[in-house]
Amino acid sequence: MARDRMPASRRRRRLLTASVAALALGGTVLAEAPAVSASRPKGHDVSSHQKSVNWQKARSKGARFVYVKATESTTYRNPHFRQQYDGSRRAGLIRGAYHFALPDRSSGRAQAAWFVRNGGAWRADGRTLPPALDIEYNPYDRKEKCYGLSKARMTAWIRSFSNEVHRRTGRRPVIYTTTHWRRTCTGNSPAFGRDHPLWIARYSRSGPGALPAGWSSWTFWQYDNSGTLPGDQNYFNGSLGRLKALARGR
Repeated sequence: MARDRMPASRRRRRLLTASVAALALGGTVLAEAPAVSASRPKGHDVSSHQKSVNWQKARSKGARFVYVKATESTTYRNPHFRQQYDGSRRAGLIRGAYHFALPDRSSGRAQAAWFVRNGGAWRADGRTLPPALDIEYNPYDRKEKCYGLSKARMTAWIRSFSNEVHRRTGRRPVIYTTTHWRRTCTGNSPAFGRDHPLWIARYSRSGPGALPAGWSSWTFWQYDNSGTLPGDQNYFNGSLGRLKALARGR
């Protein structure tokens, strides 16, 4: 996801280290958008790294949706969240909020509650995307890249987070991940594929690639970490009308 500006001792690294990126994402940085997805609605995701975003300019460059980082663990809230979240809506973008998970810090339930209280709520207004969970390799400890959790415990943590988000908002969260992470940290568990939209990260011109077990299609695809829009570059797998329907809860 978009890099956040944390305190110096806790600055977040990129989605994957270079070695893992080479395995999971092909290690490719794109100079332009994949032609295969040119007809799909284009969007992006941002965090405090992007600070105050010029949303009218982003829309003029083709942005139709955005995910904004709201929280991390149970102690951090994006200080630019309100400008980014409300500003994108005023510019006409469909927007949603995401939470960066740190499963070794607290329970899924506790982190979901923090997220919903600090920007991760949802309403069926046709302009708010479902809450999203960003679950990826540990950026703070390479030796514990799966946060010290077994595959079963990691799956249970995600379920706990999802259940609490659903209890508080009525929506199951979108899950942002890579196929490589799912295989490594959950044993490629097929859980969540039936009722959670997939936000797949893979930097390749050829497409999102093989999906994690349980999913037969993707909803969002993060295809690059830079481009014409602020932050990471994404596509929605459907029409603009379908994107609006997703925001309405359909």
